[in-house]
Amino acid sequence: MGAGRSCLKLEWGTRHKICLGIARGLAFLHEDSAVKIIHRDIKGTNVLLDKDLNSKISDFGLARLHEDNQSHITTRVAGTMLVVYSVVQMSSA
Repeated sequence: MGAGRSCLKLEWGTRHKICLGIARGLAFLHEDSAVKIIHRDIKGTNVLLDKDLNSKISDFGLARLHEDNQSHITTRVAGTMLVVYSVVQMSSA
């Protein structure tokens, strides 16, 4: 294990709770916050967990504000290149 990593074993119920927390956070950013935010780089290393294993979305470096009069759809590629490459490979199969 590298520096800052732990060997915490997560049960499936805990993993489910973490995923739901991420989904709720994204729904809030996209729909419920006063300023709509599109994160554009969700991955495991951009999700922090507090002491109770509640999800916290982090690293908004690629995020964009979304105004109501603009489409959220973009053709410009953004995100971590390995993840983007994997998605492109899966979609072309």
